[in-house]
Amino acid sequence: MTEDRLLQAAQHGDETAFAGLVKPYERELHAHCYRMLGSVYDADDALQDAELRAWKALKRFEGRSTLRSWLYTIATNTCLTQIQRRPKRVLPIDYGPSTDPFQGPGQPITESVWLEPYPDTDLEDGLAGPDARYEQRESVELAFIAALQHLPASQRAVLILREVLGFSAKEVAESLEMTVAGVNSALQRARASIEERAPEQSQAQTLRALGDDELEEIVKTYVDAWERNDVDAVVALLTEDAAISMPPLASWFGPRDQFEQFLREHPMTGQIRWKMRITTANGQPAFGAYAWDETEQAYLAFALNVLTFRGDKVADAVAFAVKELDEPEAEGFHRWDTAGTDETRLRNTFARFGLPDRI
Repeated sequence: MTEDRLLQAAQHGDETAFAGLVKPYERELHAHCYRMLGSVYDADDALQDAELRAWKALKRFEGRSTLRSWLYTIATNTCLTQIQRRPKRVLPIDYGPSTDPFQGPGQPITESVWLEPYPDTDLEDGLAGPDARYEQRESVELAFIAALQHLPASQRAVLILREVLGFSAKEVAESLEMTVAGVNSALQRARASIEERAPEQSQAQTLRALGDDELEEIVKTYVDAWERNDVDAVVALLTEDAAISMPPLASWFGPRDQFEQFLREHPMTGQIRWKMRITTANGQPAFGAYAWDETEQAYLAFALNVLTFRGDKVADAVAFAVKELDEPEAEGFHRWDTAGTDETRLRNTFARFGLPDRI
């Protein structure tokens, strides 16, 4: 059925027609909600809520805008409502100062304040519209998502709708009940803030400059070094200001000498046996890390690591841990290593990326 026929049937109460009507837009709407909220889990909720709102309001849709624009209006305002109810999401490096590597990873922050990784396999290459400024994969990179979360909610919405999705100032003004002048002013302020926080070169640009073959070799070398517990080999691949963090722990370790000391004192002492599976996340190289569990006689999912490059070196590593880290009496890395698996974190990381929970 054509979109017009599906729309007509859905407006007369056909739920199957409505499902067919919104299905072509679900992936891009989900990515939009992720950009707004910084969380895959929150994006799931926002998309579900937005579709319910769209179903209830469908009879009032008169076609004065495209269906896609109308759905984005609903999804954006759903996200704005969610933003009012919860703290902004950040990466540990934005949460507090670096940690003494001799102290270990420290305690978790149990409140949901952390960014989450995004499976980019469903994203299209190129721009979403002729007026878009950011490529689709650039628009989910960790640094860009982190920078977005520091914007006031309305500025965040304006920048995403204008620069990522390519909607006109008039369309955005109508969606957010603003004036065109107000949209343009908010966009200028948002651009200035993003330029302060985001790197000059996106990961998409950096990785293209490296080329697929060189990138594959560097990532493989980095992963192999982890599996061998070879600290020197890992450190050789780091920039001088490289940092590593492990949400939901607030701790992060950098620059390179602190990164190195943390590796020597904790995850790469040789007491933990590692296996890795290479993937991608947020348009960036990534790998699932698995730690050997003697009881289970298997390598169990431990953390999804997302790598950020500068040139041919790793500038940042974010390890999104899937362990149960919410016990306040837990102390030190080795207690963390023996903790059970948090099933929600496992679903939002390994399962979404098509990675097994054990090897």
